[in-house]
Amino acid sequence: MTSVPLLEAKGICKSFGKLLANDAVDLVVQTGEIHALLGENGAGKSTLVKILYGSLEPTSGEIFWKGKRVNLSDPAHARKLGIGMVFQHFSLFDSLNVVENIALALPKGQNMKELASRIESVSHDYGLPLKATSLVADLSVGERQRIEIVRCLLQDPQLIIMDEPTSVLTPQEAELLFKTLKRLAGEGRSILYISHRLEEVQRLCDKATILRHGKLVAHCVPSRETASSLASLMVGENVKEVKRQKADLTDAPIRLRLDHLDLLPETPFAVELKDISLELRGGELVAIAGVAGNGQSELFDAISGERQTLADCIIINDQPVGAKGITARRRLGAAFVPEERLTHAVVPSLPLSQNVLLTRHGSDTPPMTRKGVFIKKTQTGKIGQRISVAFDIRKGEPDPHAGSLSGGNLQKFVVGREIDRAPSVLVVSQPTWGVDAGAAALIRQALINLARQGTAVLVISQDLDEIFEIADRIAVINKGTLSRAEPVEKMTAEKIGLLMGGVHGDIADHHTPDTDPTPDNSAVKGGIHAA
Repeated sequence: MTSVPLLEAKGICKSFGKLLANDAVDLVVQTGEIHALLGENGAGKSTLVKILYGSLEPTSGEIFWKGKRVNLSDPAHARKLGIGMVFQHFSLFDSLNVVENIALALPKGQNMKELASRIESVSHDYGLPLKATSLVADLSVGERQRIEIVRCLLQDPQLIIMDEPTSVLTPQEAELLFKTLKRLAGEGRSILYISHRLEEVQRLCDKATILRHGKLVAHCVPSRETASSLASLMVGENVKEVKRQKADLTDAPIRLRLDHLDLLPETPFAVELKDISLELRGGELVAIAGVAGNGQSELFDAISGERQTLADCIIINDQPVGAKGITARRRLGAAFVPEERLTHAVVPSLPLSQNVLLTRHGSDTPPMTRKGVFIKKTQTGKIGQRISVAFDIRKGEPDPHAGSLSGGNLQKFVVGREIDRAPSVLVVSQPTWGVDAGAAALIRQALINLARQGTAVLVISQDLDEIFEIADRIAVINKGTLSRAEPVEKMTAEKIGLLMGGVHGDIADHHTPDTDPTPDNSAVKGGIHAA
């Protein structure tokens, strides 16, 4: 006799105007199962889980919970049934402590002393130790994720939806999370697991449902697939392999130098940069790894000129620029791609042609404006079209508003806009965050190719797989300090994880195996990803 699924969704459809985000999607999650939900960017994953969590109402279709049809009116109803969710982006207040943050998500009238005791008991039982009185601002990103998971567990869920749970964790923290998830599954709880790390899915998940363009394309057992076959199912074609040729730095000039860079925090919860030194030569790609919140955004702001420091602390093409602004640095040949696409890199309500102007008006020759006032629309339009062709940007009209593009297409535009300039220095933060396998491969190859053409490329990334795939040298940022940049051949995921956790470089070296220096673990094999 077949057991009744814990959750079953039948024929789920969801339309937003003319866009059909989910098109007759079926999903079955059994009790005690870790079930992956896979698909490229824009495949409909987020829409589906929002429906299952009661945040969205389906246009049509049915949802069954333990065999009974239900209408999930809102998240509170979903939680009451036993459905919990741990979001990719944390909803925590830095100025509150752990117990205060968790209390905000629970019914009013909680006894705070009893709640604190429950938090510490549950967190200890599941290998997620937390101190209830700790201030969130003082916690690592991994510890903050524990708060979200414990907050979910306190509601005794039978199904936990997890969205990209390892994207902000060190390899060691990810291992602890896997143990916790397997224990939860062993207790009979189910996990619906969304991740772009396919090797992780193969290792952890019992079954997978794969979406493409809003439609169900496959159910499979991940352990019987390869990372390549899973990626192909998601994008509908084979994903091109990223190829990194060895850099020839003979007589290559130093394009970017950071010389004992210090930067005081701008806000109470910002990170202070302390004595950061780094040199990049033309032709090489250096990657900076690190868990989110350890000074990456502050470092990007300092290099790009969004914040100024002492002139000689930052040198671009032999010119001290620490006290200069962004436009002056661009005029020296530098280009910058910030982490936040919609809020930092583009104006969503402007067409692509005008978004080209935003970062290139002061540095391009010939100028994009007449008398600094009138936009040369033909020129900016041609550049926008050139970028669209070179980076396979898929759009419904010739010059759409930036906000109308999918996340992956917008990221290709933002990166392409700067690479199209052929800069001598490119600094890019989280280049493939939230994009699909095909777009990620295209962007990574473009960064490698740009470096090999003589540009000094600095990539700030939380994705270790990406870093091992593209970098010539790797440094690690932790609490505002930067480790020595080492050749990729001398680095392993274990060593980087230790450096991410604050272990001194010499001790991290001691922990590194003396065998084959090429990374050989589930965190870095394959190099194929999908979002």
